[in-house]
Amino acid sequence: MNHALTAAAAGFGTGLSLIVAIGAQNAFVLRQGVRRHAVLAVVGICALSDALLIALGVGGVGAVVVAWPGAVRAVGLVGGAFLLGYGALAARRVLRPGTGLRTEGESAGSRRRAVLTCLAMTWLNPHVYLDTVFLLGSLAADRGPLRWTFGLGAALASLCWFAALGFGARLLGRLLASPAAWRVLDGLVAVTMLALGVMLMAGS
Repeated sequence: MNHALTAAAAGFGTGLSLIVAIGAQNAFVLRQGVRRHAVLAVVGICALSDALLIALGVGGVGAVVVAWPGAVRAVGLVGGAFLLGYGALAARRVLRPGTGLRTEGESAGSRRRAVLTCLAMTWLNPHVYLDTVFLLGSLAADRGPLRWTFGLGAALASLCWFAALGFGARLLGRLLASPAAWRVLDGLVAVTMLALGVMLMAGS
């Protein structure tokens, strides 16, 4: 039991250290959380996607994917283009601000867009594969028979982080209730997305 707890704790700490960083996915979850729009769906998609990718890594799929570097390169190009486009939209919001924090009147269409954007942020980002499938997968392999316990801890860390980021962002609602504050947030999102997009395109 002690060995299992140690492996789970190690997986939790490792997973948390990899996802607690300013990135495309985190920036998107934060923005949705502040807007209080489709938060449960977005948090669920991020956590379940990470759990699936971690399971693939623990199961040894990462070693198989490495055999097709062209696929990783293609994901990098598509993901980089997507992040550049999303960053450009965020930059446009900075230059043409709205009326601050508004959640009322959100339609099913906008919720659908949020879900699709979240899926793209997750599955078109090569860094997600590097962290979850390759890195966590290789670290889990060192745990031998406790590799799945290690992976479970990492998946739990992902769930806790995205839940805290998405639902905890509501505390910033009053702070970001003005157009000026939203311009700052969108500016940070734009810089993050554009920088990551350029790095992905350049590295592919």
